[in-house]
Amino acid sequence: MIEGPSISRKATRAGEKKRAVSLKITNADPRDPRLVAMVSELDKLMETMYPAESNHLTDPELLVDGANSFFVAEKGEELLGMGALVKFDGYGEVKRIFVKSKVRGSGIATSILSRLEEEAISLGLCKMKLETGNKQPDAIALFKREGFVICDAFGDYPKEDPYSVFMEKKL
Repeated sequence: MIEGPSISRKATRAGEKKRAVSLKITNADPRDPRLVAMVSELDKLMETMYPAESNHLTDPELLVDGANSFFVAEKGEELLGMGALVKFDGYGEVKRIFVKSKVRGSGIATSILSRLEEEAISLGLCKMKLETGNKQPDAIALFKREGFVICDAFGDYPKEDPYSVFMEKKL
């Protein structure tokens, strides 16, 4: 578990101490109803941004077994974000990074990405790769800040998709 920066809730009564609620990044089952709802929210967002043939969405059911790892970010009982790592020969693919709009820019995506990197290293992988869309400049900027660089298409992705941006990071 990664503990992120804590936030404090304002006291509700005079003299009451502030209680900090820390960000927790934990392993999760993508079949959890809360995650199913979050994946659905992400899918709907992607469907508004890209044509169907350029939406390369991974079914969360495929992220249940083996070295495929799915993580969530929570503060208290509230689910704020998610991300997954799918193991391939020699690299891990980052999938399903998503943070609720109300907390974007607060470092949660960075914390999720850091946890995915820890997981990739623990699996003995030497590289992380991802595919994102060219209409997501904030995501691309995040990945670049975290050491990802543009690379060629990989895996089963179409090589000529005009909306896809492929990136990788050596570990």
